[in-house]
Amino acid sequence: MAKVKVKTGYVCSDCGATYPKWQGHCSACDAWSTIKEVRLGAEPRAGRRDGFAGATSAVTLLGEVSCTEEARFSSGSEEFDRVLGGGFVPGSVILIGGDPGAGKSTILLQTMCHAAASKEVLYVSGEESLQQIAGRARRLQLPLDRVKMLAESSVERVLEAADSVRPEVVVIDSIQVMQSAGIDAAPGGVSQVRESAAAFTCYAKTSGVVLIMVGHVTKDQSLAGPMTLSHMVDTQVMLSSTEDARYRLMRTTKNRFGPVNELGVFAMTERGLREVKNPSAIFLTRTETAAPGSLISVLWEGTRPLLVEIQSLVVSAQYGSPRRLGIGLDQNRIAMILAVITKHGGLVLSDQDVFVNVVGGIRVLETSADLAVALAIVSSFRNSLLPQDLLVFGEVGLSGEIRPVSNGESRLKEGVKHGFTRAIVPKGNAPKKEIAGMKVVGVTSLAEALDAI
Repeated sequence: MAKVKVKTGYVCSDCGATYPKWQGHCSACDAWSTIKEVRLGAEPRAGRRDGFAGATSAVTLLGEVSCTEEARFSSGSEEFDRVLGGGFVPGSVILIGGDPGAGKSTILLQTMCHAAASKEVLYVSGEESLQQIAGRARRLQLPLDRVKMLAESSVERVLEAADSVRPEVVVIDSIQVMQSAGIDAAPGGVSQVRESAAAFTCYAKTSGVVLIMVGHVTKDQSLAGPMTLSHMVDTQVMLSSTEDARYRLMRTTKNRFGPVNELGVFAMTERGLREVKNPSAIFLTRTETAAPGSLISVLWEGTRPLLVEIQSLVVSAQYGSPRRLGIGLDQNRIAMILAVITKHGGLVLSDQDVFVNVVGGIRVLETSADLAVALAIVSSFRNSLLPQDLLVFGEVGLSGEIRPVSNGESRLKEGVKHGFTRAIVPKGNAPKKEIAGMKVVGVTSLAEALDAI
């Protein structure tokens, strides 16, 4: 028998970058002492190269490719379907990550119990015993009669079981504990995670199975394992907790079958994760009395508006250099807004500590909250009250101009639904026709916005 030549290489355990020889510094992620020698597997046969997708084709003109729309099926949760872009797509690979205890296994168990009513489902657990999972399912009062379970961590045995069961949905919980016999490395290592995920992905693409893999996160909230894992999958979902432990936020960071940055909100209850269909309501729990520095803005999360409260506190600096602290906001963005207020608003804040907070643990990823942050800071600095029925959004430019943002009219209509009667918005977002129940003030500069309050 011919001897199989084994490939070895040097791989960074943080980012998955490969090198032909060992070196102390990874030039891809700037980490030190993370490059390890790993066994990459056997040399591929001549004339054949299988990719992660597991599918090959002949040379074809783009216009001759059939563009039939993928038939989706529901997860049983409108919020989960929203995050996925409308539901599960056969043959897709989904990676869901999150902090320990965020509820990844819980929501997948709920989803699989719902999907098992019409689909063949296989739930593979490499971390928990079947008794633990069955106990959780009984506590959540889920149907137990159709979900097929398997406690296994060997990739080869999982694929053999899948070939015999022929499921339509497979859950791998989690990919970090899976191991392939052809890789001489410990479970959770770069090579094991990469090759195990590649084998499962190839199986899903060739058989049309929906594959859901659970991934661990590191202490800096990034997915553990090589970056190849993120490139390999079709959809990457992160599940996180808010400051209020009752709620969970689900957000897509990659989606080949729908929009990215779509947000789903769930509440953790005794019956598991329950979807929150009106998330704006849970982030608008304000006090009955008005307070300086508190203002409501409208974010655009994926395909819907979300109302959040922006709070600011400005106090005289007690120790030398003033502090600028933002929770839920980019620190550099806050520094820029403070500079614009000083230059174009005529307020000197160089001797003031400035604290800005987005209530509810929401992370602001767009610039539409700039104007609300600026007005909240000015309100706290002047110790002046802002009306509780006031809604503000808009982007602040370096020259003090207020720039329009996307979906302005939809944001205003969402405010009307929640009882807001006044709004300060960029002039470009001011509606041509009056919105019933709301007085809209369009501004073009920060000075105009300050005059409007």
